[in-house]
Amino acid sequence: MSAHHRLSSLECRNLGVGVAKGPRLATVDVRIQAGRFTAILGPNGAGKSTLMSMLVGERAPQSGQVLLDGLELSGHAVEGLARRRSVMPQDCSVAFDFTAQEVVELGRYPHRHQPGSGEAQIPVQAMALTGVDHLAQRSINTLSGGERARTHLARALAQIWQPPADGAARWLLLDEPTAALDLAHQHHAMRLLRHWAGQQGAGVVAVIHDLNLALRYADDVLVLGGDAGVHHGAVLDVLQPALVRQVWGMQCDPVHSSDGALQYIFVADTALSA
Repeated sequence: MSAHHRLSSLECRNLGVGVAKGPRLATVDVRIQAGRFTAILGPNGAGKSTLMSMLVGERAPQSGQVLLDGLELSGHAVEGLARRRSVMPQDCSVAFDFTAQEVVELGRYPHRHQPGSGEAQIPVQAMALTGVDHLAQRSINTLSGGERARTHLARALAQIWQPPADGAARWLLLDEPTAALDLAHQHHAMRLLRHWAGQQGAGVVAVIHDLNLALRYADDVLVLGGDAGVHHGAVLDVLQPALVRQVWGMQCDPVHSSDGALQYIFVADTALSA
């Protein structure tokens, strides 16, 4: 990993995140490093999507700051930021009747003035990576929810497909990228995200709900726990059964799958028992 990647970070500094239950703010003070896959977790209404909207600059913080490489997001040039950071929102609806390939090609728009080598092949390769290349000429509005999600994941990857000329780290921010996916495609998408963090050196931040996906694929977790507070660190250090019980009200039994990965079995009759 280059020095640029080692030093690149997305930082929440005394960031106030509104939660659904009342006017109270959760205060988030974390530094997320490039080259790592960070999963944002928490129960409904904990502020996960609100936090993501602040991390991408869509919503101004009620208090505190969001900084990329030490500079507030508003201080970055919009097009320069778009060439090194891509976003996959929770709502991926498209107003126009684009084909799937045209949607993915939109990811290359920030690079139109300085296209890289093999520019025309990047959308094709990104679609192959997410398994939607056979849908290239289909209208995006005729695809299933899962197919649309995989198409938008391809768009997000195409946007940061090549490292910037200055060697700056790339960032990929996703709000519930696995929500519409079936079981196999959830794992495929998570493997891709882990690869982009570990092998491509990108900073990957994703809101997800499945704790077992986080245990298997994430390097770090940021848990918005409501009354239980905010917890950030290496996934195996933070996502302990006691915290799961405290935050989600669920008892879980740790087991190891045949490939050695730690996973949790949840005791159903403890759900929402409080």
